[in-house]
Amino acid sequence: MMQATILVVEDDEAIQDMLAYSLEPEGYTLHAAGSTKEAWEVIENKQVDLVLLDWMLPDHSGIDLLHRIRKYHSMLPVIMLTARAEEEDRVLGLDVGADDYITKPFSIRELKSRIQAVLRRSMPDEQPIKFGDLFLDPVSQRVKVKDEEVSLPPTEFRLLHYFMSHPDRVFTRGQLLDQAWGTQVYVEERTVDVHIRRLRKNLESYKLDPLIQTVHGRGYRFSRQI
Repeated sequence: MMQATILVVEDDEAIQDMLAYSLEPEGYTLHAAGSTKEAWEVIENKQVDLVLLDWMLPDHSGIDLLHRIRKYHSMLPVIMLTARAEEEDRVLGLDVGADDYITKPFSIRELKSRIQAVLRRSMPDEQPIKFGDLFLDPVSQRVKVKDEEVSLPPTEFRLLHYFMSHPDRVFTRGQLLDQAWGTQVYVEERTVDVHIRRLRKNLESYKLDPLIQTVHGRGYRFSRQI
């Protein structure tokens, strides 16, 4: 039984109650917030391991809250749980930094599976990896160049972790999608290019962006040497 604290950001009390009834017997501790203001107070003052986030909220949108989470708590896992099912909504949510996107109505069984998958990805038990001045610790979710910490959003962190775990190997966009977003999330392959550009930009000031190489017609690889 996986134990974690989940913040449910949802203004529908019936859905709050249903999630508590379904998830608490699985060992999860739940906090509920009916607005982005209430949610932020919980995030700032309590231990939260994962956020289930609705899009439509009474004060601000869930996307606004997601932007704020990614700015100040970049590694906190977030699953969008929303009635907005259009492709452009799904792409926007994932591009802003959601770890997964589930549309209402949803299957509790599938939700539990998605929660477990996201938590497993966010709580790895692997050893740190170092190439030259670049250091990545999967447990603390930290990236450093020499002694300077590099702040990476969750998707870019997962991509870099996967690259550094498999140096010099070429990965297609589809393979990178499966690793960074999971096989159950539909995302267009062009989204990979967006996040690769963001990852390179984060490494650019350290002159390490050439480590992420484009292999034309095939995909991307992490080179051991620039």
